[in-house]
Amino acid sequence: MTWASRSLSQSFARTSLFLSKQLWIWPLIAVVVLGSVGFLTKSLVESTIRGNLSAGLQSFVTIEAAMLEKWFSVQRANAEQLASSQPIRKAVYPLLTGVTDQELVDSVDSPPHIELRQHLGPAMSSHHYDGYFVADSSRRIVASSHRSLLGQPAPPEYDEFLGRCLDGDTTVSLPFASVVMVPDANGRLRMGQPVMYACAPIRDSESFQVIGVLALQIRPEQEFTGILELGQVGASGETFAFNQDGVMVSNSRFDEELILLGVLPDQEGVRSILNVHLRDPGGNLMEGFRPAQRRSNLPLTKMAEAAIAGTSGIDVDGYRNHRGVPVVGAWKWMPEYKMGLATEVDMAQAFRPLVILRRTYFALYGMLILSSIAIFGFTIALSRAQREAQKAAVEARHLGQYRLEEKLGEGAMGAVYRGHHAMMRRPAAIKMLNIDKINEESLDRFEREVQITCQLNHPNTIAIYDYGRTPEGVFYYAMEYIEGIDLQTLVSKHGALPEARVIHILRQMCGSLFEAHSQGLVHRDIKPANTMIARRGCEPDVVKVLDFGLVKAVDDATQKSERTLTGTPLYMSPEAITSPMAVDACSDLYAVGAVGYFLLTGSPVFEAESITQLCRKHVDEEPIPPSDRAKLPISPQLEHAILACLEKKRALRPQTARDLAQLLDKCPAAHAWTVADGDAWWSRHARDQRRRPYREDSDPRGVGSVLEQTLDQA
Repeated sequence: MTWASRSLSQSFARTSLFLSKQLWIWPLIAVVVLGSVGFLTKSLVESTIRGNLSAGLQSFVTIEAAMLEKWFSVQRANAEQLASSQPIRKAVYPLLTGVTDQELVDSVDSPPHIELRQHLGPAMSSHHYDGYFVADSSRRIVASSHRSLLGQPAPPEYDEFLGRCLDGDTTVSLPFASVVMVPDANGRLRMGQPVMYACAPIRDSESFQVIGVLALQIRPEQEFTGILELGQVGASGETFAFNQDGVMVSNSRFDEELILLGVLPDQEGVRSILNVHLRDPGGNLMEGFRPAQRRSNLPLTKMAEAAIAGTSGIDVDGYRNHRGVPVVGAWKWMPEYKMGLATEVDMAQAFRPLVILRRTYFALYGMLILSSIAIFGFTIALSRAQREAQKAAVEARHLGQYRLEEKLGEGAMGAVYRGHHAMMRRPAAIKMLNIDKINEESLDRFEREVQITCQLNHPNTIAIYDYGRTPEGVFYYAMEYIEGIDLQTLVSKHGALPEARVIHILRQMCGSLFEAHSQGLVHRDIKPANTMIARRGCEPDVVKVLDFGLVKAVDDATQKSERTLTGTPLYMSPEAITSPMAVDACSDLYAVGAVGYFLLTGSPVFEAESITQLCRKHVDEEPIPPSDRAKLPISPQLEHAILACLEKKRALRPQTARDLAQLLDKCPAAHAWTVADGDAWWSRHARDQRRRPYREDSDPRGVGSVLEQTLDQA
């Protein structure tokens, strides 16, 4: 026993002896400590919940706004394409020049009208447009799927978007009440149903001046409202849109409640869209409160008033919504469309974990006071237990047949130690699960990582030696100990790598992945930090692929079909973002290409200020060729191989890791990195390559919604 250990034991013994004699102090200590801890815990938990709510609400609003912007962009593009189509322009030109109102009505079945319907028909069917109209420069309706509009001036409801189109802008209107008979949700023709229009200017082929407008009728419930309904969180969260008058222009999930509260009229087929004003009733209607004045005279809700004023914001302190229910929310004003977007969640749901914590705290505090006398009897036993715990902690450096040495890394789920087998003296990296974090899910994942990695025998895959559990219930497994450096640290310390070395590394990664893919396994988290190089058996630059903790069996039907991302966004394939459960071997090859890009340039393929923006780039944006960013020369063959891996469509990538290895073999520098080159590099840098990046991956749900994690606790 060392001097430090003896000193610690003596100090502990003196403290235990004092406490065992002063029995009266225990109840006081317990009450004071629990009271202080409870108060601090409440403050910390409340602060954490507020921070998570704020970030989660902001994420929901930002994502929904981006999705709506994308949808608006698609609608504008469709309208502009049709309005500039030569057959459609040829059909409408005769209707836009010198035709009287009566002639328009009488010529509804004339060749121009028939040609227009024939050319618009396929596009309307494929894009789910319910109708159309064409207006001339004087805003007179010269063609329409609604015959009652022919020859008539455009209704006032059309003025705003017609004016913008006649000024040369392609636009999409917000939902408004139809002025013609359109089918309702039950297929009955009615006026006043919600409609939208995507409209684009029609230009003269010679002067390119705007001579008319083509407007395509959209049913909001089909896509516009459907996008917003994706923002429903938990039992009370919803995302909705509203116009500058504070009127909802999307549907609410609480229509039945709103009818019972009198906010919506009790009529057949009535919906909240265009019928609910976001006004503060002054009290909670759900608890029986009724305002003393008409709803039209009530003020706008705090959120609606701020948004219509042109500001975006977040409020987790709480405010009343249009039902009078206290909510937390985030909102964003979209000035181009004169539309607000908001996500709101009932405070009772958002802060339910805090309520549970308070109740639990007071229950425990009461139990402590009632059982304080029993503490006297347990004092001596506790003192003995503490001594035994101290002894066990010293001896805990043994796990089964392994003796632990220094800690190599630690993460959310456990720690990794360097150690050796007691009998064989073979060095090993020993990964053990934190007993405080053990649950069914973490244990399943831990065992699954062992079982999957044990199936792989490729020399470039980390090898598993042993797996077990101590009598105290500590789960662990031992793997080969690699004294090397991961690729992330390699590039960070020494910069981008030469082409020959990159090819040498990527070919070995392909070998490891080809074996895994051949067994139906997908790694899902290939990245520089999960790949090491080291000297092994006198061979320099031996690659080891680590961390199969997120690996997925292609035919595994037992995995949760969560709407969550698993992996590292910097190296994540487009399909891993849009369809996480549909990843396959080509998804890993996308990541290999991204790793190769990083090794050649010293920078990731895409960089962004947020995960949302980064994911959008992986899905939509083409990468800059690595030769434009690298300081070292890159052959066209290697650049082709890297960019082939980074194709958005899986069918355009190499289909197997062996296909990619063959592409790499065709590069001029494929075998230019020799053993001598590797030995020379390791000899120069041997002293500073002591980093051993064994670690426990964080929970893959960390990529998911912060708000959903917080509310799931309820």
